[in-house]
Amino acid sequence: MNLEERVADLERRLAALETAGAAGAARHDAPHPGEGDFWALEGLRNQLTELKAADGGVLFTGAVRLPTGERYEWQHGALTAGLLDEDWPAAAEPLAALGHPVRLRLLREILGGRRTAAELAELDGVGTTGQIYHHLRQLTGAGWLHTTGRGRHEVPAGRVVPLLVLLSAALT
Repeated sequence: MNLEERVADLERRLAALETAGAAGAARHDAPHPGEGDFWALEGLRNQLTELKAADGGVLFTGAVRLPTGERYEWQHGALTAGLLDEDWPAAAEPLAALGHPVRLRLLREILGGRRTAAELAELDGVGTTGQIYHHLRQLTGAGWLHTTGRGRHEVPAGRVVPLLVLLSAALT
């Protein structure tokens, strides 16, 4: 089984574990990530054992509801060996786009429902309309935003949870 097949198999198995884990989480009085409940980690370890992936792997997942009411569920798993073989410099542009406080604020506001440059320009401390467009272009070029028409911007569905995972990691 090649690496892509192994990762696809891992993702299928993790989806099954997630469903089982969600049922198990419903039995807890107050499940709270990070407070000693390692069901996701234990599930990942079991999958890695079955795949004979001695070097391990990572998993990130999320089920979120935004202030706008939009819901997103997403997960991604990767084997350590594959990650270490990846072209890390390819991650520089998407990470660099998040490295500006105004861009992070714009992303938060867009997730919260402000979708046009005009709505964003009403905010204090985000700069001129020209500066806002510059930041929106940077975020769009890096894949963190796309335009949906009529000048509306949104975070692509496949980027909502990864964005929140990166923020969670950075704020930990």
